[in-house]
Amino acid sequence: MDKYELTRRSLLKRSAGMMAVAMGAGTPFLNSRAAWAQAQDLAGQQLRTIGLSVTVQERILADFKAASGVGSTSGTAATFPDAQTKILSGSKDYDCWEVIGERLPAVVMTNNVEPIEASSLKNWANIRDTFTTPSDKWERRAQIVGQIWADEAQTKLYMVPAVYNYDSVGYNPDVVSAEEANTWACIFDSKWKGKSGLNTDPLIAFGQAVMAMNSLGLSNVANPGNPSAAEIDEAAKFLISKKKEGQFRALWGDFGELVNLLASGEMVVSDAWQPAVMAVKAQGKACKYAVPKEGYRGWAIGPSMIAGSPNAAAVSAYADYWLSGAPGITVSEQGYYSPSTNIKDVMAPEKYAFWYEGKPWVGAEERGIKEGDLRDGGSLEERAKNVAYWHQWPDEYDHLIQKWDEFLSA
Repeated sequence: MDKYELTRRSLLKRSAGMMAVAMGAGTPFLNSRAAWAQAQDLAGQQLRTIGLSVTVQERILADFKAASGVGSTSGTAATFPDAQTKILSGSKDYDCWEVIGERLPAVVMTNNVEPIEASSLKNWANIRDTFTTPSDKWERRAQIVGQIWADEAQTKLYMVPAVYNYDSVGYNPDVVSAEEANTWACIFDSKWKGKSGLNTDPLIAFGQAVMAMNSLGLSNVANPGNPSAAEIDEAAKFLISKKKEGQFRALWGDFGELVNLLASGEMVVSDAWQPAVMAVKAQGKACKYAVPKEGYRGWAIGPSMIAGSPNAAAVSAYADYWLSGAPGITVSEQGYYSPSTNIKDVMAPEKYAFWYEGKPWVGAEERGIKEGDLRDGGSLEERAKNVAYWHQWPDEYDHLIQKWDEFLSA
């Protein structure tokens, strides 16, 4: 019996009480409300979605409701482990999980997700190659294109990508130099003891620890996103030792929490989402985003349809709306990327040039960005070339969660 089946059985066994798991993106979108409602009969449907506040935003839900004619929308902000626990525990409160690609197997293996037909997405024709054509840098399942499709012919999607990015380290340049920050090892550097931050998602934290250990000569793991059991054991020892030494000011899981800790100076270095760095800068506080020598962490988030949802048409329409261009403006101006090239047609040219093409900021200062500033890390193309690994579901998932529990209890 292979590890995939063992993990599937384990998830099914625990789906009634998920305490252990808890610790552990065509043509333009139809903007005519009447036409869309008539075609899809969405007026009688509702959209109930759960996911990170990155994508579950009232503004976007309200705009989708106005554009589509769907009867109602509601969104619940939750971390990935918490959302996973709710869904695997049998909750019928949601139609859609705006999930990160790496956690898809949790709902696929337990039959809690239904594929969305790519042909139903009017905007799919303009999806970026990242989501349709695998890179020869990694095996297929170790990159996003190998995670979102339900079939080899690429006609059905377990997840429609809505937002993606390449994550790095946020730091205070008044305290930490660029040379010091441009490595994942800086999170664990004793020089920043008590002022470092680490994400609470174990699938994120372990990958970062492995990259740091590789750089420090403590390990030589080829794929930090899928370490072996022995490699997980070594990473756990490393994390526990750092925790006991008082390395971490906080284990953060919320966007606002991260922003507040960086802005206040309580943390001077942390794994971070680029929009959080931008939010700190918007407060007039010094903050930058590192260009790690090991490479970035690649990830993508998007709508996944919960099995048995009575609002399937609303979920498909919502997924398509994310690819239409307009929602991409909101997230792009926070520091994320839209997986659809439609964004270039709707975003102001000078802003697209800054956020996607690595060109200087033009115009009045906005949220801490001044005339002539460049986006940290450069263009989308430049950043995409510097990826250490894509998040994925590890073969040794259960073992990793066990070791994460030990880390939390240490």
